[in-house]
Amino acid sequence: MIRKTLLCLAVIAAACSSSSMTSTAEASDIYGMTHVWNLNYAQTRPWHGNYYYAPYGQPTALIVPPTVSMRQTYSWGVSQNLMYPVHHQFGRNASSPGAAAPGQFLPTPVWPSHTDQYGIYYVRGPW
Repeated sequence: MIRKTLLCLAVIAAACSSSSMTSTAEASDIYGMTHVWNLNYAQTRPWHGNYYYAPYGQPTALIVPPTVSMRQTYSWGVSQNLMYPVHHQFGRNASSPGAAAPGQFLPTPVWPSHTDQYGIYYVRGPW
């Protein structure tokens, strides 16, 4: 009895799966849409935060491969470790170091509480 029930269920499952295979499915270009979101975000927001990297006196871009999409930030305290997307992409026509006005950014605090306070920010590479 159990074998007949299992055989019937297997036949029904096979029939249902074969009928769903005959329909065509359309997939959207999810990478293209993500690229558009990244471009829109990058055009309206700066690539850096409020802090500068102490040895250079400017916010510093850490160039990562163009396939990177997320970054992890760590914070000391109650579970403030977060994942953020990497929107900005380094262009070949980027300005030279020292493009920002001095005194515009904050130094790294004596007791930093977050990795964003070190002044190093992820930017995707152009290759």
